[in-house]
Amino acid sequence: MIMSNVPTGGRRVANLPLGKLLSTPGAVEALAKAGQSGAELIERHRHGDWGEVSATDWAANDRALTDGERIVSAYSLKNGVKIWIISEANREVTTLLLPDEY
Repeated sequence: MIMSNVPTGGRRVANLPLGKLLSTPGAVEALAKAGQSGAELIERHRHGDWGEVSATDWAANDRALTDGERIVSAYSLKNGVKIWIISEANREVTTLLLPDEY
């Protein structure tokens, strides 16, 4: 089952620390081709909307907020291309990338 746009229990995270924001060349190109900015996706990620992840991954991301583990969100761009956003466990870096760049 894929979750989308429905944070667990209807709650929103106030402010997930993102650290330094990075983007791979593939993600930059994909966003440009879709005519989108990564800012909207980053804000969704920062506020606990993990996008198009399984219920298991959604729950793992929610746990990671307190356990300090890595958080991975997945979003589809307007043209159907999938973008991932990963905040590292130490919250020093958050990266936008294509799944095949992982």
